[in-house]
Amino acid sequence: MGVSTNPDEFGFDTRQVHAGEAEERNHRARITPIYLTAAYLFDDFAEAEARFTGAEEGQLYSRNLNPTHQVAERRIASLEGGTGAIVVGSGQAAISALLLGLAGSGERLLSTASIYSGTRILFDRTFARLGVATDYVRDPSDQAEWERLIQPSTKAIFVETIPNPKNDLVDVAFVSEVARAHGIPLIVDNTVATPYVIRPFEHGADVVVHSSTKFLTGHGAALSGVIVDGGSFDWQGTTRRYPGITDPVVPGKPSYAEAYGPRALEAYLRFGIVNDLGAALSPVNSFLLQQGIETLSLRMRQHLANADVIARWLAEHRAVESVDYAGLESSPYHRIALERFGGHAGSVFAFTVRGGRAGAERFFDALQLISRMTNIGDVRSMALHPATTTHVSFSAEERERLGITDGLIRLSVGIETADDLIADLDRALAAAVE
Repeated sequence: MGVSTNPDEFGFDTRQVHAGEAEERNHRARITPIYLTAAYLFDDFAEAEARFTGAEEGQLYSRNLNPTHQVAERRIASLEGGTGAIVVGSGQAAISALLLGLAGSGERLLSTASIYSGTRILFDRTFARLGVATDYVRDPSDQAEWERLIQPSTKAIFVETIPNPKNDLVDVAFVSEVARAHGIPLIVDNTVATPYVIRPFEHGADVVVHSSTKFLTGHGAALSGVIVDGGSFDWQGTTRRYPGITDPVVPGKPSYAEAYGPRALEAYLRFGIVNDLGAALSPVNSFLLQQGIETLSLRMRQHLANADVIARWLAEHRAVESVDYAGLESSPYHRIALERFGGHAGSVFAFTVRGGRAGAERFFDALQLISRMTNIGDVRSMALHPATTTHVSFSAEERERLGITDGLIRLSVGIETADDLIADLDRALAAAVE
């Protein structure tokens, strides 16, 4: 083995299979073993001290470093073009660890309003209880709105490349210019797009997160999340304070910024915040994540092709009021799809059934092939009614502002035969307008 992880040396399809591998010397296993161990032996007194103080990298405890995880981490970092990555127990764990590592009580986050409902709830409920407030930008293309909401206490900007469920694409390059002008790190959730569609670091992002439960894993069998460090943010040079990264880890020792350079954030989160919060990923789930990544590009090609066919079919159906899909020429986000996403818009989008809630309910109950369930990014196609599920705790006013109407259905288009999915949708839409 011994394949290089240099992102410039091999193509995407090769790296998703080989990047990050380490030779297994005991039995020459070709597939990365599952290291089911909580902790690791130290050679001596000095090594134990060195690993606890951060003077030496190496296995200490599986809460922060595990050989199975390391392969997945190096592989994802290679695909995204980052300097390093950390896998954790879920996408929510990734966002929580990262943002709580950057912002504390009395400080603020700035996010686009149209993001995954679970992230909004995390910000407005749990983060708020911890004293971390969040401001929301309604129009990500409006520089004046960004400028108006940025405060001296704003410690991070958060966006999704392809927001769930409205498919209202964000121009990461535009937002990165705003973030850089203020010395604020830009955090990008790339779950729906994946690095197959867009690599946010190439557009100015500083950190990328994934709910790798979704497309990176792809088979719906295991939870996981990942934080990818872009290695580009100047933690010491910005006027905003990030003491966890820039202050000494222990008296007399260097800071993470001094010791790790472009991997400073990764090291700080791995040995600090992720370790402290205990958001550990099971090595079994890490193994399952690696198995999924190996076919990412193959699956994404089918996801994207199916989504485009189905969105265009829905847009012409008499029982459909509208389709929120940036791949359509009529979408206000189509220009961004062309300029930043290679003409793609992912495979998670929404459409509105005629007949309001009653029509949506009839449609939902009539589905047979498409699974009625939460989750996205599975090989199986899935449908959900956001107003009564993911967004049920939102006020009616906020749902209206976000465009979460009573007739809105979210689709996560899988890799099945498109004609079979269309037949199921057609049957369900006929029931919706009966």
